[in-house]
Amino acid sequence: MPDPLVHPLDLEQDAVAEAVHRLGRASYAVEAELIGFDGIPALRESLAELRARPLRWVGAADGDGGLAGFLAWEEPAAGDAAARIDRLCVDPAWFRKGIASQLVWYFLEEVAGGRAAEVTTGAANAPAVALYEGLGFVRGADFSPAPGLRMASFHRPAPHTR
Repeated sequence: MPDPLVHPLDLEQDAVAEAVHRLGRASYAVEAELIGFDGIPALRESLAELRARPLRWVGAADGDGGLAGFLAWEEPAAGDAAARIDRLCVDPAWFRKGIASQLVWYFLEEVAGGRAAEVTTGAANAPAVALYEGLGFVRGADFSPAPGLRMASFHRPAPHTR
């Protein structure tokens, strides 16, 4: 059953899009510091670029009607073996309070369903690595999409059916 604090986000609404953009920049700034790389594409993304991405969005409420975190994915095509998380961001004020776990569980249950799930993160982002490993993701090969940036890939197998 989905968590009642996790809800769809409509980036057509200016206030929602602006909140997502602000929160994303704050979260990616922390990741940039953790991994020693400030060229994260989403960190430099304009509001218009963010809104133009073909992503679906869910957010976690902070209890006061604000946004504590969000997760986005591109809708998997029919026949895709895995659902892929595009981005997961938590407001730094809400770090280590279970927000990221709530959002990933929502994704696994409501989006991935019976499919495998995939995600990447900065290889030196220890909190994100621990999150994904703690939620049953298996670390795959690291890769370097840009000089100075090492990314870790993760895969969570599809649940077994009986």
